Order: sequence, then C-alpha cells, then structure tokens
Amino acid sequence: MVLGKNKTEKPVKKTEKKSSAAKPVTNPVDIVAQINAISPKMTTNKLYGGYNNSFLNSKKKFNIDYIDFIKKICSLIEKQSSFQDFYNEVHDLLTNVINTSYTGIGLYNNKSNSIHLKVLSKSGATYTSRIFKNDTESGIIKAFEENKKVILSSSEFLNNPYIDNTSVGIFPLSHNGEKCGVFLAGDEQINSRLDIYEIVNKLLSLYVLNEQLVENKNLSSDIDALTGLASHGAFQEKLADEIKKASTMKTELSVVIFDINSISQINRELGHAKGDEIIRTVADKIAQSSSDKSLIGRYGGDEIAAIMPNTSVEEAKYFAEYVAYSLSCCLIDNVGPIRVSIGISSYPENTQDQEKLLIMAEQAMYISQSKGYQHGMATIVSSQDFDFWDDMALSSFASVLTKRHAQVGISFEEELVKKFHNEEIISQHHLLDVVTSLASAIDAKDTYTKGHSTGVARYSEALARAYGLEEKEIERIKLGAVLHDVGKIGIPEQILRKPTSLSDEEWQIMKQHPTIGVEKVIKPNRQLHDLIPMVKYHHERYDGKGYPEGIKGTDIPLAARIVSVADAYHALVSDRPYRKGMSIEQACDILQEGAGTQWDKELVRIFVSIAYSLPVL
Repeated sequence: MVLGKNKTEKPVKKTEKKSSAAKPVTNPVDIVAQINAISPKMTTNKLYGGYNNSFLNSKKKFNIDYIDFIKKICSLIEKQSSFQDFYNEVHDLLTNVINTSYTGIGLYNNKSNSIHLKVLSKSGATYTSRIFKNDTESGIIKAFEENKKVILSSSEFLNNPYIDNTSVGIFPLSHNGEKCGVFLAGDEQINSRLDIYEIVNKLLSLYVLNEQLVENKNLSSDIDALTGLASHGAFQEKLADEIKKASTMKTELSVVIFDINSISQINRELGHAKGDEIIRTVADKIAQSSSDKSLIGRYGGDEIAAIMPNTSVEEAKYFAEYVAYSLSCCLIDNVGPIRVSIGISSYPENTQDQEKLLIMAEQAMYISQSKGYQHGMATIVSSQDFDFWDDMALSSFASVLTKRHAQVGISFEEELVKKFHNEEIISQHHLLDVVTSLASAIDAKDTYTKGHSTGVARYSEALARAYGLEEKEIERIKLGAVLHDVGKIGIPEQILRKPTSLSDEEWQIMKQHPTIGVEKVIKPNRQLHDLIPMVKYHHERYDGKGYPEGIKGTDIPLAARIVSVADAYHALVSDRPYRKGMSIEQACDILQEGAGTQWDKELVRIFVSIAYSLPVL
C-alpha cells in the first residue's frame, strides 16, 4: 500500500558483521607520488568553499582540495576492518563531497566465471547483478580483461532505471598485474576527474587484494589451527571430490552442519578462551562419533560440518542425535551442557549442486535453531522435513542467502521468484498457499506492513461479495489482492523502510512497483495472467491522477478498483510503529472524502456499508 509520498516509518537499522581480515599494506611511495603528480586543481563539492572553481557540477559549484580529499580516504583505512565497510565509506565521500552520482564494485568470482556487481546509488539504494566473462561486449568485462579503464558516455548498459544515466568510468581493480574486479563511478564530469578516481581505485584495489590474500592464506591450510579438523577450504575440496564419487557410483551423500548455540554471548561474557574451549570440545565429540569414511571440518566460526559418503538422511540423523546427546552430557564450567542446532541435506535427493547442498543444510540448521530444544534434546532438521513455502523455512532461507550473497552471487529475491516460477501447482488451494507465502515474504521487506497482503485479500473478497460478483471472479480477485504489492520485490529496502519523506527520485522508483510485479512475477507464469489488471492498476485513481498509466474512471478494471479500496482501508486501520490504526469511522470518512476522485464512488459506498461488520486485520 502506498497512499502518498510521505513515509514516517522508523527503519530497522542493519549492521554488517565486520571481517577480521588484516588491513591492506599500501605502498606509501606509490600513493604519495601519484598524489604529488596531481596539479593543485580543485574538484567541486557543496561542503567546501573558498577555492578556485576548476570543475563545475551541472547544477551547483563545489570546491575541495584534491590532497585533502585523498587524506580523508586514506584515513578510512585505519578505521575500517573489512573491504565492504571501507567501500561504503568511500562511496559516502564520493557522493557527498565529489557529488558522484553512483559507485559500483564488481568482484570476480572464479566459480561462476563472472563478476558480481554491486551498485550503490547516491540515496544508498543497492542494486546487484552478474556479468559473465563471455559477455565480451560489456565495458565491465573489457576493463577487467584488458586491465584498462573504460569511459562510457551513458550508464544504459547497466539496465537499471533507478540510477542516473550519466557518464561512467570503469576501472580495473588490480595491482602488479593481479586482477580481482572493477570499480565504477558515475559522474558527468568523469573525464575531468579521472586522476582522483584512479587514486581511489588504487586504494580500493590494494584493500581488496590484501583481504583476499588473508582469506586465501586461511583457506590454503588444510588443518584448522583451533580444532585440528579440516579447514574450510579443505572441507570444500573434499565435498567436491565426494560429490563426484557419489555421482559416478550412484550413491547417497549427506552433509550435517552443527552450529554451537550462544557462542557469541559466551565470548562476550566469559571471554574467547571459554568460547574456544567449547568449539574444541564440540569438534572432538563430532570427530570421535564419526566413522572413518566421514570427513569433519571447521565450516565457520561456530560451525562444525560433516561430509558423510554413502549415508542416507536417516543414518545422518542417527549420527546427529548421538552427537547432540554426547554434547548434552559435557558440562562446561559457568556454561553447563553444550547445545547445538543441527541441519542436514542430502545428495542427490535435495540437489546435485555443491553450493545449494550447503545452502540447504544451513537453511535446515537455521530452522533447527528456531525450533530450539524440545524435551531437553536438539531439534534435528533435514531438508526433507519442511515445505519451502513455510514461513519459518522462507525466513531461514533468506538468512542464509543474505549471509552468503557476496560469496555465491545469489539474492533471496532472485531465488524466491525462480522457485515460484518452477513450482508445480497441483490445485487452486496449492496455488493460493504458494502465492500467500510469496506475498508474505515480500511484505517482510517492509517490516511495517507485515500481513498487509493477506489483509487486503480478505477485504477485497468481502467487497467483491457485497458487490454481487460470481464465486469464480471473487476467487480471482482474492488471489490478485494477495499479489497486489508483489512488485516491491524489486524496490530497494532503503526506500521501503525510509523513515522520512521520499525524494522525487525515490518516489519515481516506488511508483514502479506495480509494473515490476507484472513483468517480473506475473507475466512469466501463464496461470496468473488474468491477475495482471489488479497488480498493474491498483494504484490508478478514479480521476486519472494515479499511476503507472494515469487511466481513469471505468477504464480502470473493476477488480483493480476493488483492490484499491481494500488496500487503502487496510492501511488506514492497521497499526504502525509511529501511530495506532485509525478507527473504522475515521477510515470510512477518509474513503468517503476520496470517493469519486481517488476511488470508485459506488464501491466506497458499498464498502462503508459493510465495514463495521468486518474484523480489523
């Protein structure tokens, strides 16, 4: 529901877990030499004044000393512990001080043979995509492969309507011939500012390459120093080998992931030495309980995983139960028994892809974590034990992909829509269940409208019945109402959760959600084509001042007019963090005030007549 341009919801602040990777060791001589080589020309910025204006923004004049700007960027290296944090700070400097329209980082992923690109707009919205190396026409691939900067006069190649269509510089992230990706800067003055962007690019290159060196060093060791188990890298290599064997021999393989509960709290309250003691104990118990054919490895900071060849899910569960019981008998001073969450996935029953096998085991582990201990024992969950469209399963899947997005290049929204289109629908009831789960997952992007889609569906059904429509049409309207906001899947969370008024640019993005819903979700599924009018036109107004096409009156399909009234009413009577929901009387007054202009007058009359008999959802 989007009633107007102003939003006052309070956002949920997200924090990223900081990496412990070492900070980069830059070459001071090279950097200083490049800085000194820059003539004392100035770039433009609204935060600084008093310098000569050598570069002009298309709207305003801005001034900043190049060397002062470089010092600010260099100072960030000492403050940030991960490349992502460093890049975010650099982005803020460039957009706020240099007035860069947008920036982007694309890191090369050897497994997918592609560059995983992340673009940040000036407003902070994030957009991701993948560019495969075989796309030789791409300026991004050209810059990466040839290790040379590419300057383009347009940003249209990004196929993203949400960022300014400006000139753009694409710079290879590399050092001493070692390439790791690209850096993008959208700027109409790009040619006048190449030297400063190249300096920024050099710092970014050094930082990311150093972080990768530390990560590769950790992965290259076959033995984890703390537990004596296989390292993460060795575990991945062993899993790849075992999957090949299982494929050749046509046998089963199970992966079991154990996550130690409350380890962060233990580290914080009792110290890391106590946390390390618990991790070693868990590792020892799992290793002692496993067979010779299994491989046990340190999967993450507080996660131990087992590869179990020729092992069914039932056998893996038996092993996990024994380990969980053994750990419950281990009493740690000041902690008590050790508790774990356990997830299991199986090859080839769940998937034949290595990354997805691990993702599904992690998903099952998150569900186990949510279920907690029952009757004093860990809840062991396998990928066969839950329906993908279950609320808990969807939430767990989102958690896994959010954590691993940079590594696997898969977003939750992409996988959700893909799964939706591939779902084999066996009945109308099944379709409604799947559609409802999809809508609920999308509602969750905006934490303040949880349950909105199902509420609108209930009110739309009631209005359609009061209007006297046939049962078949009522069921269609109910389904369309559930999906009316499905296009929010393509709207950045920064905009959905923004606590203040949307800017003109952000409002234009928000207004695209009906079209996004139709193009991305509805059209690819032939079973849903008759829902297009409701999804696309539920924000049209009776006076023609709505969106996306500005149609008016009875040109707006009846079903869309019904959903529009129900959508507005639910938004008015629902509680929000910043206000209580309006009374039925207040909401009806607002609907009547807009009858004939915003909403169909007859539909408002009918809805008001039944409103007091409807529950507040």
